[in-house]
Amino acid sequence: MTSVDRTYTVRRDGERLDKICKAELGTERGGAVESVLNLNPGLAALGITLPLGTKIKLPPRPSNESKRPVVKRIWGES
Repeated sequence: MTSVDRTYTVRRDGERLDKICKAELGTERGGAVESVLNLNPGLAALGITLPLGTKIKLPPRPSNESKRPVVKRIWGES
């Protein structure tokens, strides 16, 4: 199970979970939305747009270090 880093409260009409993940976690891909749904049982049942005042537990922001490819340079490192 993923650990909880912080909570987010829906404050505007029309907010969607994928957009919240993009803004708060930096991505909505790679299992980000699924990990939020795992931390918040019943959240998917609320529908596409989340009701005002809904509190959402968020996992830690994924690190970008492991996803960056190593680029070899023929002229040396700088």
